Amino acid sequence: MISRVDRLAERVARGVARKLSRRGLVARIGALFGASAMPLLPVSRANAMTSKSGDASDPTSCSYWRYCGIDGFLCTCCGGSASSCPPGTEPSPITWVGTCRNPEDGLNYVISYNDCCGKSACGRCECYRNEGDTPVYQPQQANDLDWCLGTRSGVAYNCSTAVVLGVAE
Repeated sequence: MISRVDRLAERVARGVARKLSRRGLVARIGALFGASAMPLLPVSRANAMTSKSGDASDPTSCSYWRYCGIDGFLCTCCGGSASSCPPGTEPSPITWVGTCRNPEDGLNYVISYNDCCGKSACGRCECYRNEGDTPVYQPQQANDLDWCLGTRSGVAYNCSTAVVLGVAE
């Protein structure tokens, strides 16, 4: 005793099956859901937070010359400075390094980027500049890792500093 609705559903399903493979159906359904989720993806946020317009001598600006390889919140906006952590946080003993050109003297400097840990993320002055960033298989030069693992606080990231180590040779 099959109802009309069941027979109609069976006919429609068999018709679709004749015209479309399972993989094709899954691909179309995936495209449908993927397209509807596109506005939720953080695609345009990265460009909005990487404004490089500003003064290369202002440590609160993402354009500051030392920040050529930084990824995170600037400690200068979180109670610290370009080379020191805010009170209540500690610098991570592990760092990533980069080489940045100082526009004032034209020299390249080796910069050590330290995450400051111990408080929740500052949330101000986010800066993502990946000049010279390398894949994670060279972790000492990759800026996308959480470097707070070696601290007493564990993994509570607050902000990042840019300490000048010396002139690059």
